[in-house]
Amino acid sequence: MERRVSLKESITSPIQLRLFCLLKALTTPCSKFHQREREREMEGIRKLLRVFSLLLSGLLLLLFTRSWLHLPNTPFDKAQLLDCSNYSPWCTSKNRFQSEIILNPRTPNPTRNHKSQIPHHPLDPLTIQEINKVRTIVSSYPPFKSSSFTVHSLTLEEPEKPLVLSWKKGDPLFPRKASVTALVKGQSHVLTVDLGSNQVSRHDIGSDSGYPMMTIEDMTTATWAPLANASFNHTILNRGIDLADLACLPISTGWFGKKEEKRRLIKIQCYSMQGTANFYMRPIEGLTVLLDMDTKEVVELSDQGRDIPIPKADNTDYRFSAQNTGEEIKMKHLNPISIEQPKGPSFTIEDEHMVKWANWEFHLKPDPRAGVVISRAMVRDSETGELRNVMYKGLTSELFVPYMDPTDAWYFKTYMDAGEYGFGLQAMPLDPLNDCPRNAQYMDGVFAAADGTPFVRSNMVCVFERYAGDIGWRHAESPITGMEIREVRPKVTLVVRMAASVANYDYIVDWEFQTDGLIRIKVGLSGILMVKGTPYVNMNQVPGQEDLHGTLLSENVIGVIHDHYITFYLDMDVDGSDNSFVKVNIERQDTSPGESPRKSYLKAKRHVAKTEKDAQIKLKLYDPSEFHVINPSKKTRVGNPVGYKVVPGGTAASLLDHNDPPQMRGAFTNNQIWVTPYNRSEQWAGGEFVYQSQGEDTLAVWSERNRAIENKDIVLWYTLGFHHIPCQEDFPIMPTVSSSFDLKPVNFFESNPILRMPPNVEKDLPVCKAAASA
Repeated sequence: MERRVSLKESITSPIQLRLFCLLKALTTPCSKFHQREREREMEGIRKLLRVFSLLLSGLLLLLFTRSWLHLPNTPFDKAQLLDCSNYSPWCTSKNRFQSEIILNPRTPNPTRNHKSQIPHHPLDPLTIQEINKVRTIVSSYPPFKSSSFTVHSLTLEEPEKPLVLSWKKGDPLFPRKASVTALVKGQSHVLTVDLGSNQVSRHDIGSDSGYPMMTIEDMTTATWAPLANASFNHTILNRGIDLADLACLPISTGWFGKKEEKRRLIKIQCYSMQGTANFYMRPIEGLTVLLDMDTKEVVELSDQGRDIPIPKADNTDYRFSAQNTGEEIKMKHLNPISIEQPKGPSFTIEDEHMVKWANWEFHLKPDPRAGVVISRAMVRDSETGELRNVMYKGLTSELFVPYMDPTDAWYFKTYMDAGEYGFGLQAMPLDPLNDCPRNAQYMDGVFAAADGTPFVRSNMVCVFERYAGDIGWRHAESPITGMEIREVRPKVTLVVRMAASVANYDYIVDWEFQTDGLIRIKVGLSGILMVKGTPYVNMNQVPGQEDLHGTLLSENVIGVIHDHYITFYLDMDVDGSDNSFVKVNIERQDTSPGESPRKSYLKAKRHVAKTEKDAQIKLKLYDPSEFHVINPSKKTRVGNPVGYKVVPGGTAASLLDHNDPPQMRGAFTNNQIWVTPYNRSEQWAGGEFVYQSQGEDTLAVWSERNRAIENKDIVLWYTLGFHHIPCQEDFPIMPTVSSSFDLKPVNFFESNPILRMPPNVEKDLPVCKAAASA
């Protein structure tokens, strides 16, 4: 007979096991207990759940925050250090480990005292003191004072754009304001809190469908809530799974009709952690819980996969410590590589957020929804020394990830990772020496929890200079000219990086600045596939016509086909705010009879977009074009309008029906390029309130207004896309796949802006020997 866990024993056990044991008792048939003992256990459960719900918001936030604050504790391998004692005095192990954040980023920066920070720039994020002040003001605000509320977003309300453009360092800051989105009794409220007057200066009530992005507490409590449902626990136990091995994920429901309206709903699906840290590879297929996120009530329980086995844990653990290092090594390990800067970094971060490097200056801040925000990006002209405007603001606006399986447990998996989960909220601390190189500096994010309390996301962003042997420009004269010329310049770039782990998937976003004025935005996808359980262990078992909706990756594991779309908001201000969008078509021109031995050639035909619909671009390989943002009032010395062009990289287009509910919500992916007039309320491509929205407030809807965009303050939107048909190499964890696009100067400078950049010479760099040969 199973030994009963007493209430006293439960209280002294870890809280998770305490709950599991009591819930296990709840699901045990009554015949095993006396009725009085059963009632006592039930009362204990009710008390425990009440206590648990009160503790959870504070305790889990503390636990999660602690986990975010902790840096990896893998020790440095001192045996692999370079022995440079006979060379550059900087290149020594002593100097490497006595330096603070730049040379030893595993040591927290002792100067990062967030409690004492104050804003220096109009775009600086809210400080801890300011967030606490906002929380106090909102808590005493009459409509909120008498009702419980949940804070879903608490960020700086940026000053009007003309004010920011006119501000100079040393000027007083404008009155600081905060934008607060909160839920009260299931209704969305948007407040502007004036920190100067300590008053709520604006109060709007959300009228469109949809809810604000989830809080961390929403997601965490939702994954625990099904454990209070006896039917759910019976189902888990009947599958042969110990509740202590259970791991569950909160999955946004999307919107598919009336069923998803009038209440905040979420779906929960679960996995077995037995035998592996990679529980994602062990799905309890077909089991889906529909949950009311506010009441934590189980609305519906669907269990359609009882005949599908849970995949085995063998060979799923991806951690280095779990690999069998005693086996014969079949691949030679690489020797470590480190980029050294004997004179220190070439960039500075002034006042916590102003980055200055080479000819670039820009403002950088973490954001709970976008991840990172780049603002006021300016490049210094190499001829005039003038700082020239390039981009007022750039950010990740939305990520849309639809899965291509129409079955009951999968059709709703159409995530909006920024608007539903918070791309910045999901950003994990970066791992020094692996996520970022030794020469990186780090920046923390300061965000607000569901009760408005500030917390710190440690090491959320890194900034570093990169040199990978690339070439900035070169020319070598052929011997036939008689001139012995070989001129080459190395390409060193500055990278701003963040990485978000949205449950199983990891996204790496780089903003890379180059000395020639180019900005490269790059997205890398890694992490773990979302997989489906199946009875098949080999493709020879699959009936010829059956659609797996993916690839059989391992025994009982299918990697489901899906797409990733990452839409960027790019408020371009090329030498000023009034810009135009120009489509430069590359067309074939046929020659006239007798005109030339050639039959055809190419020519460029320029078309200035007058309205938004003129600038809706679907990329076509056999209809090539360039896409310029120009300032028609600023000309080069030979008369060309100054500009920047967006240079598309490898991307993908959505193939879904435009009337498919997920695509209605993700209609901003119908084109790869959009251009809209600047409107400070139009920043999120999926709309302000994305969760369970119906797609009535998206970039695609705004653009249908067909507003004028010629010689206006305009915003460029670009979508990177990935079609992902999983393959066995993606199991059990994916090698990173990347794509990028560029913002490149086009007639912006009078000539090559890095012509005067000096080459490297031997004396500039230390010479280090490997320890084994020293």
